[in-house]
Amino acid sequence: MTFVAWVVFVLAAVLEVGGDAIIRMGLRKSAIAYIVVGFLALGCYGLVVNMVKWDFSKLLGVYVAIFALVSVLAGRFVFAETIPLSTWVGLGVIMIGGVIIQIAPLG
Repeated sequence: MTFVAWVVFVLAAVLEVGGDAIIRMGLRKSAIAYIVVGFLALGCYGLVVNMVKWDFSKLLGVYVAIFALVSVLAGRFVFAETIPLSTWVGLGVIMIGGVIIQIAPLG
């Protein structure tokens, strides 16, 4: 995977996780402006993630691994959640799946 693809995937993941977090805050605070900003961030995510010119299945298959990593890290460091061991193990499985999709075409 190229450096540009990594940057695009990380930016897309930040937009997706951030957009969802902003919508979540908006729903909890009944703040429509937050919800609108969250929608805009999620729309930008869709544009950014599709900048990588890969087959759709490979694109989102690999992206899911990056998204999962950013999601768990955001839960831990932004929302101060305690992440159970089972989540870390599951994240590892997802990351391995992303690597397999990226480097090992089997058919």
